[in-house]
Amino acid sequence: MSAETCVTVRLINGGQSCIAAKRFIAVEKIYDSFEKLFIEKMKSKKMGDPFDESNDIGPQASITLRDELHQQVEKSIELGAKLLVGGKIPETKGAYYPPTVLSNVKKGMPAFDEELFGPVAAIITAKDEAEAIEIANDSHYGLGAAVFTTDLKKGEMLAAQHMQAGSCFVNAPVRSDPRLPFGGIKESGYGRELSYFGIQEFVNIKTVYIKD
Repeated sequence: MSAETCVTVRLINGGQSCIAAKRFIAVEKIYDSFEKLFIEKMKSKKMGDPFDESNDIGPQASITLRDELHQQVEKSIELGAKLLVGGKIPETKGAYYPPTVLSNVKKGMPAFDEELFGPVAAIITAKDEAEAIEIANDSHYGLGAAVFTTDLKKGEMLAAQHMQAGSCFVNAPVRSDPRLPFGGIKESGYGRELSYFGIQEFVNIKTVYIKD
């Protein structure tokens, strides 16, 4: 279930969403099974005309952005990432890019350090929970993070106390909701929109000081 959810959230709007998941970190004991399921789900997604409801993923916003995404993929491979799925510009009209999966992704690669604004997933292995958290937080960005676990109490603790992101979800993809404050930290911005906190962004707070 977690692999299927991760693929779905990676491909939101063709991967062109600020809250579309970018990096997927799995601990060693479940890495192989997660990678296998993730690849199967990505391979099953059909790319094509978005007006055809049988397709799962449409084109990128422009040829230029598609080509920049491909350069990030190629550079990551040059630096040691392994291409598992996709990664080739199709010989078809339009700014299409296939669902792509990279493994063996390390710090210093575009797939680790940069935002891949398209249908490209970076799968990263961690030896244990502590390293997984360290890797997740090793980013210039901090808009959203998600924890998938069978231990809900631990998941809540990790999301609340350890994950460095403006929104942290447990066993669910990050999304905006008018009832919840939404916004990021680090280079993902400051301030919040939505909910009571978002309304306050539009309020001029007046200070009156009186000395007796």
